[in-house]
Amino acid sequence: MEQYQVRKLQRPVSYQAEIPGSKSITNRALLLASMADGESTLRHILFSDDSRAFLDCLEKLGYELSVDEKERIVKIKGGLPCKKAQIHVRSAGTTARFLTAFLAAAGGEYEILSSEQMAKRPMKPLCEALEKLGIEFAYYNREYFLPFQMKANGCMGGTVDLFAEQSSQFLSALLMTGHLYEKGLTICHTGTEIARSYIDMTMKMMEQFGGSVVRKGQTYYVYPTGPYQALDYRIEPDVSGAGYFFAMAVLTGGEVLVKDVHFDSLQGDIQFLEILKRLGANVTDTPEGVKVSGPENGCYSGIDVDMNDCSDQTMTMAALAVFAKSPTVIRNIGHIRLQESDRIHAIVTELTKLGILCEEGEDSITIHPGEPKPAAIDTYHDHRMAMAFSLIGLRADGIVINDPGCTAKTFENYFELLDDVINSNIKVMR
Repeated sequence: MEQYQVRKLQRPVSYQAEIPGSKSITNRALLLASMADGESTLRHILFSDDSRAFLDCLEKLGYELSVDEKERIVKIKGGLPCKKAQIHVRSAGTTARFLTAFLAAAGGEYEILSSEQMAKRPMKPLCEALEKLGIEFAYYNREYFLPFQMKANGCMGGTVDLFAEQSSQFLSALLMTGHLYEKGLTICHTGTEIARSYIDMTMKMMEQFGGSVVRKGQTYYVYPTGPYQALDYRIEPDVSGAGYFFAMAVLTGGEVLVKDVHFDSLQGDIQFLEILKRLGANVTDTPEGVKVSGPENGCYSGIDVDMNDCSDQTMTMAALAVFAKSPTVIRNIGHIRLQESDRIHAIVTELTKLGILCEEGEDSITIHPGEPKPAAIDTYHDHRMAMAFSLIGLRADGIVINDPGCTAKTFENYFELLDDVINSNIKVMR
């Protein structure tokens, strides 16, 4: 499917959604289980382009895997990778960063290949930190970018500086793999911390798998505690994906329940619910999952909001801003320029195409509400652009999403569920 024509809803949405597993938790669990002593069973795994890339790399590294996509279960026998291998991380940033750090700590000679998209994304802070630990890199094209070869032999660990303002994944990667070094690893973060919620998730999951890490200010101490513990571990539903459905309730003044999502989620995007409350939504945690009831008639004012800790919802917030009664300012999101696309520029470009007045800052966006005109939305091979901008079509006619298949990166049946939402609305009308 090259395009998806969004159909406008005629009444407030009423829907219960079942969301795939979290990408962030899935990839962390795969890495932690690969380093564990024994066989782990990971349940409610997200199967997507990113997680399949991770699984393929683990297989190439010699791991014994049992994969059941129908039941969404992966079993993995932990240990250390073979000492020489070639892997291809495709377009998966977490796979690239997590496995680079893992292979550096495990030791050996490796070739890491990637897609053209991933080859444009930053790796320098992680590679520089690993170089200081004695890891050798040979870059094929540009220095400090994929693809490259790496050689890691006899590194004992120690203390390393890390500048992780571009992506919290650099810090997460070093945290999860630091215990493999004989002396452990002390990581001194030298920049402004971004996406603190993802670091909190990493540390919590390390503890769940039996690891030990201490944070003092911006310094992290990872102790050489031996292998992680194998677990029977259930992945939470993806709160980032749930955000699109919660937003539908706000947009239409309707009601959406996302099954098995709860306030105590490990995921930072659960904070998006607090933002929706500021838009007038009523948010409750029921035994079945979180329920969001939107403001009456989908009528709400714009807000000034810092989205650093739930920046994956920036595009969702931008879609909501189009229909607000006053301007919306989204701040502290400069790092999203370095993700699957330059997301700030992509948002402004596509909203401008719709006739919506925007102001682009270095790390912020100001969006003035308006009446969107029909347009085909370019998605920049970015799954979140496709999903978020589809929301606009639920309240405006003529919205077409180009390359809807890019959602396979994290949520391959998103547009099937969106069809179900719309068709449910049509049935109610009848």
